[in-house]
This record gives sequence, structure tokens and C-alpha cells, in this order.
Amino acid sequence: MINHQVDERHHVVIIGSGFGGLFAAKALRRVPVRVTLIDRTNHHLFQPLLYQVATGILSEGQIAPAIRDIFRNYASMRIVLGEVEHIDPVARQLAVTELDHPVTISYDSLIVAGGAVTSYFGHDDFRRQASGMKSLDDALYLRGQIFGAFEEAEAETDDDRRRALMTFVVVGGGPTGVEMAGQLKELSSRALRRNYRRIDPSQTRVVLVEGGDALVATMGERLSRITRRDLTRLGIEVHLGAMVTGMDAHCVRITQSDGSIEEIPAATKIWAAGTGASPLAARLAEKTGIPVDRSGRVRVNPDCSVPGYPEVFVVGDMMALDDLPAVAEVAMQSGAHAAHTIRRRLKGYDVMRPFHYRDLGTLAAIARFRAVAKIGPLRIGGFIGWLLWLVVHVTFLTGFKNRFGALARWAISFVGRGRYERALTGRWTVHEQQPSEKSA
Repeated sequence: MINHQVDERHHVVIIGSGFGGLFAAKALRRVPVRVTLIDRTNHHLFQPLLYQVATGILSEGQIAPAIRDIFRNYASMRIVLGEVEHIDPVARQLAVTELDHPVTISYDSLIVAGGAVTSYFGHDDFRRQASGMKSLDDALYLRGQIFGAFEEAEAETDDDRRRALMTFVVVGGGPTGVEMAGQLKELSSRALRRNYRRIDPSQTRVVLVEGGDALVATMGERLSRITRRDLTRLGIEVHLGAMVTGMDAHCVRITQSDGSIEEIPAATKIWAAGTGASPLAARLAEKTGIPVDRSGRVRVNPDCSVPGYPEVFVVGDMMALDDLPAVAEVAMQSGAHAAHTIRRRLKGYDVMRPFHYRDLGTLAAIARFRAVAKIGPLRIGGFIGWLLWLVVHVTFLTGFKNRFGALARWAISFVGRGRYERALTGRWTVHEQQPSEKSA
């Protein structure tokens, strides 16, 4: 006889398996609750290293471990591969599409950690021409574009078209844009050397466009100056105070601060200029009557809960609180804070504890053995900055196997010249005809 017992433990639902959702779930491991984690993908993504997947250094598995494997020892956790369509905060229910099947999931506490999406600042028409850097699909698409561009250039007979294929425009001078531009130049000048016979990859043109007057501006004037100097030495064209005002399949149009317009023929465009909250934030705000900021983030109480709905928490890139930046550290700490708040409430402590963000620093790798790091009052560049970058990223990668694998690939790529992840699939593959097609 099967005994169907109803699990009456407090039910915590977490939306999203990014940094916010991951750290919230880990903080609840020893709390007597049952947890349901909902995400559209089956993996946790280490977004800061997406550019290394796009440029062939790391494989997708090394930065995107399976959620079910991460939480294999969490007996009280259920994982749902689906998308949240609606949130009903009054009934405390979610409408979810789980593998094309509509389901309703009730909760006692809800942690919304849906993350961010690429923002094109009102130029949604750019989306078709310039890929963002927010998902694994983005990185794999860009990897095909980047390595495919060199293959097309090798076969191209028109000089102008070949130059456009070997021109890469990166929009956005924050850490992601700086790291992407640096790796594109290193890829072309080191890793691809002697790989082609009709083109010289070292002649690749990499253009970095930033609308402000400084690169990695949040890291301070000194590190911004170091970053620009190192990128320029690599041969990267840096345009500060420049706005992208037009884009099509063949070129990018930028308007300089003096009003002059320059058109750059380029086949590959990469958008690293901005982010906005997941559309789920707007749907939640509509249901709760809470305003959002200009990035679409939900304005929350000091403890990350939604005003009027203390059982609902919004964390990470979806929350607007004290002008905190949309970075991984904020997501990690706010996700854990929401989980600790739930634990305290279950113990009978109802006093609100505000979330206090601890800024652990900002890092950006410019090239091999060169990075900039801002940690507290310290501003470090060069090789020491790169070592700090290495230690931090190895520490936060999920799982021993991924850490070991990443270190091995970094040794091959940075000490040597290898880029193992260069396979082209999909539209780049020449398919062999089947026998029936040949006979026809």
C-alpha cells in the first residue's frame, strides 16, 4: 500500500537559477522547508565568463553546470524546467509553463531572481544585427559568428568584403566589453596565427565603442586610463564619447562627441552596452502595484521584500534598492539575505533586517596576464590584477571539475596559444547528400 503523505513544510519557490537563485537555494539547504526551483534552462550560468566561450577558450559545460547535478544532494528540492507566465501575489500562486504543459504552483514564500536581459536603449532594431552577452545561446551564436567570419574571409576574393569580415565592433566599455575586445584581439593575433593561407588574422580590426568618456568608469580614473592604454597597445581602436546611431548587416554608424559621423564596415557586432530587468519584473510590478525604475527593476523594501507582500522577495538584477548595480555580487548576497530572512521568520523573528551590500570589488581582464581590479581602496593593474582576477573567478566557479577544467584551459590559452572550442556547427556545416538525394 502506497502512503501518500502531504508535505506540510513551509514551501519556498525560487524563480531563476542564476547567482541570486543559486545562493538563495544554498542558504536554505539546512532549513526545514521544501524548495521548488523554476528556470527556463537546465543550467546555472556563470555569466562573467561568457566571452571566453564566445572566443573559444572555455566550453559551455565549464561555465554552465546542470542545476540537477548542483543540487543532487538536496533531497527537499524539486526542480521545474519551465517559464513563469504570471504571478498572483494575493492567491500566492504561479502560472508556469513546464515543457509546454501549464501548471499552477503555490508558495508560502517566493524569491524572484529572474535576472536581466540585454537592453538596446530603445533601439530594438539593433537586436537583429548585434548579439548580446547574457545567455549561453548568445555566446555560442557569437562563437559561430567569430570563427565563421575568419572562414568566410579566407574564401572571400573581394578585398573590401574581406576587411569587413575581419572587423569586429564591440559596443560598451564596461568590463564585459573590455574583456571581449581584448580576447578578440588576442585570438586573432596569437591563437589563429599560421592557421590560414590567404588572410593574415593579425590584421583583424577590433573597434570598441563607449558612449561615456571613460572605460570601466566605475573603477575610477586611474584604472580607466590603464585599461585604455593597454587596449590601445594591443591594437584595439577605442572610441570614447561615441554613440551607435545606426546599424545594418554590413556596417555600424557611430556619431562622435563632436557630431562627426563614421561608418565602420563590419560583419560581426557585439552588444555589451547595457542591461534591463527580466520582463517578469514588469508583470510582478503590475500585479502588486509597485513602481519600477528606468531599467525595469522592482522597487523593494530594505530587506528585499515587495511592499505590501512580505512573503515575496525580489533579488539581484530585478530589484531596485539603494542604486545598487546589476552585478553578480549583489545577486549572490541579496539571494542569501532573502533566504536568511525566511529562516528567521520561521523561528519567530519578525524584525526586519535591511540588506547591506558588501562591495567585494570589480575586475576586468584586458588580455593575458593583464587585468584591472578595484578592491576596496585598492586600485591594481597589470599582472597582479590578473592574478586577482584568476583567483576570484576560480573561487566562484561552481564545482571542482569546472575549476580544474578552467585552469587547464587558461594555461593552454594564456601560456600557450590554443583555443580548443572552435568547432563550427549548424549553418557553417556542409551537409553530405544522402544516397537517395544523389540518385535523384
